[in-house]
Amino acid sequence: MLELAEWRAEVLRRVREEGETRFAGLFGSGEQDGSVRLTALLFPSGAEEPLTLETTLPPGALSYPSLSPELPAAFWYERVLHDLFGVTPDGHPRLDPLLLPLTDPQHAPLPGTSLRAQPLEPDESAIPRAVTGPGVFTIPHGPVRSGVTESVEYLVETPGEDIPRVQIRVFHKHRGVSKRFEQQTVDDGVLVAERVEGIASVAHALAFCHAAESCAGITVGWTARLVRALYAELERIANHLDVMVKLTDAAGLAVATARFALHKERIMRLTGHLCGSRFARGVAVPGGVTGLPALAPTELDQQLATLQGAIASDWHAAMSTPSFLDRLRTTGPLAPAVARAHGALGPIGKASGCAYDTRYERPYDAYGSLGLATPACQAEGDAMARTRVRGAEITQSFHLLTQITDELRALPGDEPLNAPLPQDFSGQSLGWAEAAQGEVMYLLRFENGRVARCAPRSASFHNLVLFHEVFAGDILTDFPFIEASFGLSIAGVAV
Repeated sequence: MLELAEWRAEVLRRVREEGETRFAGLFGSGEQDGSVRLTALLFPSGAEEPLTLETTLPPGALSYPSLSPELPAAFWYERVLHDLFGVTPDGHPRLDPLLLPLTDPQHAPLPGTSLRAQPLEPDESAIPRAVTGPGVFTIPHGPVRSGVTESVEYLVETPGEDIPRVQIRVFHKHRGVSKRFEQQTVDDGVLVAERVEGIASVAHALAFCHAAESCAGITVGWTARLVRALYAELERIANHLDVMVKLTDAAGLAVATARFALHKERIMRLTGHLCGSRFARGVAVPGGVTGLPALAPTELDQQLATLQGAIASDWHAAMSTPSFLDRLRTTGPLAPAVARAHGALGPIGKASGCAYDTRYERPYDAYGSLGLATPACQAEGDAMARTRVRGAEITQSFHLLTQITDELRALPGDEPLNAPLPQDFSGQSLGWAEAAQGEVMYLLRFENGRVARCAPRSASFHNLVLFHEVFAGDILTDFPFIEASFGLSIAGVAV
């Protein structure tokens, strides 16, 4: 615990002077006396554990000099502190509401304390309108769009075709998840975690479980670790196929769209057959897993081989279609310097030269013993590079799944799948997992076996702010390709 001035200086020093230290998040926690604890998470290069820097803002003095002018990666994190805790980062470049528009910050919900437990209705009038100039107009794209697209509002400011600026409003999806975790048992908490970001249910469940197990001092058996990795890789493949569905649909390739949608459906049906849930919910629990896959390893291996061949064939066909490639090349480029300074995660970061992957850097479950190759990276940073990264990750996922089925086939079958956690453990811990979108983190505090504070951070939240940065020379018809190539979940942003 540091003094405020020392805390701010140390955060900036670590990120700026040490170069390879990655800023991973800034979180608040309400205390019963009305104070707010600030926690900054940093990952020094090569370190297996994160660096946690904390300070406390006393009641009645919930403000501090903003980090964002010198550390742009903190931009959205500080807006969340303002929305949920009433904390004012003085000097913040644009303190518009992000998750919870309120006319009076004194009514912020303060996750982590029971002082303000009543649900609050957002006040849209608290959001300032965009400022326009001569010849520039704003296209409000969303929050309700066609199909099953998530609720998000993009304010596209344009003089006609070019897109010099995009504002993002995600508060339509805010559900107060952080408050929902409070006072849950560990078993109920993982159920909530699976629903924070539905398309990444396994990754969120694993990050929650890892934090709980670390806090309780529980070691998970090898069989359970293999099963966890199995479902995590199936989830990764389904997500990357979903991105390809959206990209080919934006390009008007009806056959390719149908084919990739079919492959995604087959992956999800396989997952549902293995565990009873298409999203693999209810599999990962604190202490292990609830059961083995319903298919024998040999039969599962055969189905995976069939799926891999079909997906590889259609992926090659799509990536050999000139009209498709023309829409991806040079579209929505994210400069490697910007990606590195922000600590961009998942395929977005890897496409711009940032090879952050928790499976490789800080292995968990079975990943430390599987043949996980160095993460695939590209340098161009455009939609094409992001698509190529996803293709490489699908190939790698099938390779890992083959290893997992071989390991499951060789198991004696008598190892317990679940180790119960103690009923009354307390403490604070951090858990992580690698979703298809990138690193998921859970900062958890337990008191007598119940969740006192849960701060989930998805890769979608960390990465979506970079959407502002990629419209360099792009026009309105490029928008769906850029959005699809990011492959993020708005639910994972507006928790």
